[in-house]
Order: sequence, then C-alpha cells, then structure tokens
Amino acid sequence: MSGIVSYSGLTTKIMAMRSRLLTRDELHEVTMQENVPAVVSYLKKKPAYSGILETVVPSEIHRGQVEPILRETVYRDFNKIYLFANQEQRQFLKAYFMRYEVYFLKECLARLFDQNHTPVDVTPFETYFHRLSPLRFEQLRSAESMGEFLEILKNTKYYAPLCRVMHLDRKSLFDYEAALDLYSFSCFWKEKDVIADGVDREELTEILGSKFEMLNMQWIYRCKRYYKMSRAEIFSILIPLNYHISKKELTEMVDAEDLPALIRCMEKSFYGHAFGAADPERIEADYSAYMKKILKKGSRREPYSLATIYSYLYTKEHEVDELIIALECVRYKVAGPDAMRHLLVR
Repeated sequence: MSGIVSYSGLTTKIMAMRSRLLTRDELHEVTMQENVPAVVSYLKKKPAYSGILETVVPSEIHRGQVEPILRETVYRDFNKIYLFANQEQRQFLKAYFMRYEVYFLKECLARLFDQNHTPVDVTPFETYFHRLSPLRFEQLRSAESMGEFLEILKNTKYYAPLCRVMHLDRKSLFDYEAALDLYSFSCFWKEKDVIADGVDREELTEILGSKFEMLNMQWIYRCKRYYKMSRAEIFSILIPLNYHISKKELTEMVDAEDLPALIRCMEKSFYGHAFGAADPERIEADYSAYMKKILKKGSRREPYSLATIYSYLYTKEHEVDELIIALECVRYKVAGPDAMRHLLVR
C-alpha cells in the first residue's frame, strides 16, 4: 500500500497544505490582537483561512460564530485529501472520519443536556460528508429528547454504545461522550490491521498505540482529580489495549491512592519522559507535544505512507484547537506569554 508510486502525488499535496499551517510566532500574534474582529482580520490574510473568511465582515462577527468557521477548515482539508486519495488510502480516511461524526454527535448531546448550548450548524457536515456518512444530521440536531436521538441513530453503529448508557441507572453527558470515544477509538485500533499492511500498518500501530495509551493516562488523571470515579468506572472508559503499557502498569495507575502516587506511576511508565510530572496541569499539552513529535518522526521516516496523512490531519485539528483557545484569551484580555501558556503547543 505504501510507496512512492501510490503516495507521491498525495504527499506533494499535503506538503503544500502543511506550508500554510500557522507558525508559533503567528499564533503568538493572534493572542496579541485587540479583540475577536481583529483576530478575524488577521486570519483573513493567511492562506489557510482567507478563502473561508472571504465573505466575513470582521466587525459583524462574534466569538460564537468564529469557532464553527475555523473547524470547517478541518473538514475542508480532509475533503481535499479524500478526493485526491486512491481507493486504499480512502479506506484509512473512512476509518479516521469517525472522529468527525463523534464530534458532531457530542455537540448534539451537549445541546440535549443544555438547551443554552450553541445550536449545531449542520451545513459543514452536509457539505463535506454527505457521501461518507449515513447520519441524518438535521434530524439529530433537532432531536428534543435522548429517546428521539437514539431512535434516529437506530440503524447506525453508534446506537448500541449509546443505548447501553441510556439503560444505566445514573448517566450524564460525560458518560455518553466517553462511550462514543471508547467505541470510536476501539474501532480504529481494530481496523488498522484491516485497512493497512507493511510499513503503513507499522506506522499506524506506533501512532495509535501511543495516542490511545496516553489518552488513557490523561483520563485516569482527570477521573481521579475532577470526578472522583470508582475503580470500575475508570476502567469502563479506558481504551482496551496494551502497547507500551502493560496491564499491571495500567492497573497500578487506576489503583493509585492519590494524585502524587499516580504521577509516580506515570513517571515510571514508557511515557514518563513525555509528561512533565513537575507540572501535572500541563498533561494535555505534554500529550500534544509528544504526539506531534511521533508524527513528525513518522512522516520523515516514511514520507510515502499513511503517517503523512495522519500527521497533517492531527496537526491541522490541533491548530484549530489552539486558535479557539487563543480567541478566548483575546476575548478575556489574556495576552503575550500568559496566553501562550494556555495553548497546547510548547
């Protein structure tokens, strides 16, 4: 599947798209803007955002309208890559695509749990994904109850995992979101051996194995710090795999009596060098930095492989996440070094 012949054109296209990603200095400049309209004016001058912001009048747009426009650039770039890819590469992209469906479903669920939540704009999903997704976007967005929401999903792969949560005695938005994450990540981990072989499979195994184990560590940390979840509850939301972390090590993390004990377990693990134990609040940024390092390494080692596709999409998604955080910093007058500390980049 991998090789110069099948990847040369796509790799060249992705390299051109990558050249449009924002630099750290440019992200810093975003945080230094006076207000949200000024940020929009700044982004309109950048190739990656000029097209989608072309008709936007900065003085007439507010913060809530900017985020979906920025996220649409991710879907647009995914669509560009998909249209350029061959049939084998599209199999990988179809598996990867689940993350966008899950994002949409989470937004719909958030609205069901909080009627003040910003309504979901289905236009980008219908524009870019109507051929890829069987989801009935408009109906899901308009559902008024969890029962109605599940009924609309009845003939899709998301029905069963959400239905299991529905039948729990106690359930929250967190439970539904965790069920979607666990299901989608587990599917991707299993499908990698079907959709890839040779170098592609090796690269995907390293990328996904590292990503999912580090996510498990993040979730354990959050569960213990913010949610006070029981042992069984924590295990129920973890992705079931062992790549660099053994079952014993994972169990020791879940059973850690307090946060300092958990940090010590994390320090002893394969990923101990990646997480800054001196500042556990940076755990998400440490994860992001480590993943970018792995993806950059994979893309350089095997530029004509799925690693290049995954690396670009991951980096683009995180750029948008960082821009959204930067917008919040501008909105609340947090500028300069203080603002950059809030971003996921180092």
